Amino acid sequence: MKLHFHRPSLMTAFTIVNTVVPSRTPREILKNVKLHVADGVATLIGTDQEVGIRYQISGVETQSAGETLLPTARVLSILRELHDESVDFEIEDDKVWIRSGHSEFRLSAEDPAEFPTVAEFAEEKFHVVDGNVFKEAIRRTIFATDVESTRYALGGVLLELGTDSMALVATDSRRLALVKVPCKSNGADDPENNAPVVPRAAMSLIEKSIEEGTEVQLAVHANDVLIKCGNSTIYSRLVDGRFPKYADVIPSSPEHSVELVTGPFYSAVRQAQIVTNEDSRGVDFTFKDGTLTLNSSAAEIGTSTIELPISYEEDELTIKFDPRFVAEFLRVLEQEKQVKWDLIDPESPAVLRTDDEYTYVIMPLSRD
Repeated sequence: MKLHFHRPSLMTAFTIVNTVVPSRTPREILKNVKLHVADGVATLIGTDQEVGIRYQISGVETQSAGETLLPTARVLSILRELHDESVDFEIEDDKVWIRSGHSEFRLSAEDPAEFPTVAEFAEEKFHVVDGNVFKEAIRRTIFATDVESTRYALGGVLLELGTDSMALVATDSRRLALVKVPCKSNGADDPENNAPVVPRAAMSLIEKSIEEGTEVQLAVHANDVLIKCGNSTIYSRLVDGRFPKYADVIPSSPEHSVELVTGPFYSAVRQAQIVTNEDSRGVDFTFKDGTLTLNSSAAEIGTSTIELPISYEEDELTIKFDPRFVAEFLRVLEQEKQVKWDLIDPESPAVLRTDDEYTYVIMPLSRD
């Protein structure tokens, strides 16, 4: 079997598929990627048996058909070090030759029949969402998951499916990110599971795989989800466990509201974050006389005071927050984005909102 690839396209494919290839596993075969060639189409397949991907490679020339296993780390290293725009593969039994320019490599290959299968997307019922919109929604929620929690449902993103909209929700119990996006149902008005929790690793892979101007198709089953986006088909098992009733923690009646611009606000938070450490991570946010003042203090480091002009003329209010949680929300927004911050008191959750259905709840820290 002989194949001629556009090297940058092949390297992009390997980089994406490598995301699911485990570095440590009792099944050594999973450290490989399967190359499957049929009907003039080459597909890379990788899986850790929880998440899997099939990636169709563009820019391949072949008259062959067949399959082999490729040692992922070595092939990716070879592709990174080569400089020519093209690369040739020749597969014969358990050997693979890789040639480009004046370089040639011969690698051993394991039996592809031993490699687990990853499902193709052949669904008749699924939801459809714009790729750019879904990519941004993932960026705005994934950071709020808790991968270390023993409450496993917090280690993924909840997809709450409707006929014309979808909510993405993530929380680690200290903050919560919620994004609502439009979607369409293609015969999936009554899915087997209308509130799946997709693992963080799978959501990250989906975000990396979405190509500009494409749409995403999601088929949700009782225990897994299958997603088609551009050249990629991604399979993932769902997270076990019950996701919290997130609507219950979003305050509906704020006492105070402050309008802020992302860029200056983000800069002030990052400055205040400099003078914090593991023992003194909190920053006091004081709203008074048209100014937001951020005060931080840490033993053996020092103190900081950062002031930001705001439109606030109500009673003085001081609330302590972990600046990391505020900064992570602001980091995924455009610099000029307007943010509304709804506040109640120093002990109640605060809510940050944008005008495009993005809601972020953050719990204050004790000021003791």
